[in-house]
Amino acid sequence: MADSFDEECDYLFKAVLIGDSAVGKSNLLSRFARDEFHLDSKPTIGVEFAYRNVKVGDKLIKAQIWDTAGQERFRAITSSYYRGALGALLVYDITRSPTFNSVKKWLTELRDFGNPDMVVVLVGNKSDLGHSREVDLEQGKSLAEAENLCFMETSALQNLNVEEAFLEMINRIHKITSQKVLEAKSSEAVGNGLQAGKEIVQLDHDEVTATKQTGCCYR
Repeated sequence: MADSFDEECDYLFKAVLIGDSAVGKSNLLSRFARDEFHLDSKPTIGVEFAYRNVKVGDKLIKAQIWDTAGQERFRAITSSYYRGALGALLVYDITRSPTFNSVKKWLTELRDFGNPDMVVVLVGNKSDLGHSREVDLEQGKSLAEAENLCFMETSALQNLNVEEAFLEMINRIHKITSQKVLEAKSSEAVGNGLQAGKEIVQLDHDEVTATKQTGCCYR
């Protein structure tokens, strides 16, 4: 079944969910992939992943989202999973300022192990717990602007902005990828380096890489 879907989809986009432990990464993914939320969800051990089909224009995209453990003892394991990722959701918990303070550490890891030009969306999760807020909305916006990231606050519990955060990332990857494919076909047309008839459809490899985004949304 998976093989047949791979043949039918136009693109395969790999992305990762990163951030400290217990910020809600797994529930964001389960909400996006299966529209499920589990109050008793357990910490991720190592790496898990899920798929979802997304239609962007006339293209069918298979989004492959990897959920990485936030615990320090798993960091060496998860670093290899950045390879081939075209996007990342970097998540913190608005009710725990230490998770926000860790964002720059996670960005450093992204830039050390991943494509430095990947699409990154900064996500402040658990916006339903505003009465316990320790990180202001403006703090998230300011950091995102400084680091050239997209930014949204979400609630996996209330299903608020979860779809929007993932689709923002996927749409931006698709825009970048479409431009790369056009450039590749243009090069092919003038005989500069690509085999005739070659189609690039699975982008979790190094054949197409993301270019740095300019401008973004702030919610």
